[in-house]
Amino acid sequence: MAMSAANEKLIVGKISGVYGVKGWVKVYSDTDPREGIADYNPWYIKQGGHGKGEWREIRLEQGRRQSKTVIAKLEGVDDRDAAMQMTGALIAITPDQLQALDENEFYWRDLIGLCVINREGIELGTVQRLMETGANDVLVVRDEQTTEQGGREHLVPWTPGQAVVEVDLEQGRILVDWDEDF
Repeated sequence: MAMSAANEKLIVGKISGVYGVKGWVKVYSDTDPREGIADYNPWYIKQGGHGKGEWREIRLEQGRRQSKTVIAKLEGVDDRDAAMQMTGALIAITPDQLQALDENEFYWRDLIGLCVINREGIELGTVQRLMETGANDVLVVRDEQTTEQGGREHLVPWTPGQAVVEVDLEQGRILVDWDEDF
């Protein structure tokens, strides 16, 4: 059963521990910058990991960077014991909470699954994931059929205007200037 857009949750972090005695929690954040997770309100919390439990909405009273971590105070979590109960919970938001992007800017989640075609019209595969490197992000492109037959995975640098020529979300494709042998 497909999840409707209204029910879709984007995992942005996890509650990793407690901070102090007044109900604050430590947060592992997948946002960039790390403290950007505190810009979203409400959060949706799920105890028990990816496959278990129900999402529940919770308001963020405060959140900030504290040294190398992020801490948050959640509504109704007022002491250390209540905060301990939250440890391990996933933190998510809904797609409508994401800020609108400028033209030619994309969220990684929107690129995953797009078909990648080079200038010669050769289909290289689909975007499986993206990874960060020191210089630039990289599209990990795989053709499931050729991968099973010993084919290659393509690592295409995310360099718009260079290796990445065009992204067409409506057509579900990315045009790249990339040789099929790379």
